[in-house]
Amino acid sequence: MTDPLAQVITLLRPRAVFSKVISGAGAWAVRYTEFGQPSFCAMLEGQCLLAVAGQEAVTLQAGDFVLLPATPGFTLSALQPGATTPLLRDPHDLPPVPEGEHGLRHGTPEGPPDMRMLGGYFAFESADAALLVSLLPALLHVRGSERLLTLVQLVRQECLAALPGRDLVLERLVELLLIEALRSGQHEGAPPGLLRGLADARVAVGLRLMHSAPERAWTVQALAREAALSRSTFFERFSRAVGLPPMEYLLAWRMALAKQLLSAGRLGVADVAERVGYSSASTFSTAFSRHVGVPPGRFARQG
Repeated sequence: MTDPLAQVITLLRPRAVFSKVISGAGAWAVRYTEFGQPSFCAMLEGQCLLAVAGQEAVTLQAGDFVLLPATPGFTLSALQPGATTPLLRDPHDLPPVPEGEHGLRHGTPEGPPDMRMLGGYFAFESADAALLVSLLPALLHVRGSERLLTLVQLVRQECLAALPGRDLVLERLVELLLIEALRSGQHEGAPPGLLRGLADARVAVGLRLMHSAPERAWTVQALAREAALSRSTFFERFSRAVGLPPMEYLLAWRMALAKQLLSAGRLGVADVAERVGYSSASTFSTAFSRHVGVPPGRFARQG
């Protein structure tokens, strides 16, 4: 059966852009502006404090990995911070740092650093990235994953190399990085979203059915029956885990697929309508226009 997590990442179309070494020493704190694109960091040594807007502050230590799918504003500091320094420009605009250089240094400039991390960001090329990112946790903190740290180091090495096929390799590495990070956060204690839904065995049945056959005329009753739950129990359990009622999630997923198919330009509106579960092009066009804001034909031309 279809893997919803892999499908979402495939639709997001992540593209590696940049990574750099960040270090700090002494008492320091720096406030990063809202970025909007996904970013990550892997702690190489030492400790620091990460305070993301709207989230509880977390202490990062060597071996930790953090993923911010939309990167809101955040503060990075020593465990005993100094005065916060607002950045005059987005720190992600800084150029890559060659191996052997200190990279971006916070706090005391002399002496060995108390903390070193590898930070990076990438872009989602999907036309529906905002919707898909909303299904992911705002902050994903993973501790002690050797696989993630290995992938981060591979991304770093590839970013610095000028080898043939570099961009293609980076795209594949970032896909692997995302999958590994997100499935590490797949547990029932996760915030509402796709990961928490997949951690619930009964809710996961409904998610996989919607993803594997979006063209079917699914109802809450039909999904509940496949999940071996009553209609009301399935509706409540799905809504609580995913953060959306089942039919709203199905609509969002169908529209995300429709955007991808229309952007590809290989199918007409009627064919796309059939692929995503609409009996006629006119019904699909009405639903698409209401959801996206433009008719599917115009969306395809713009794409």
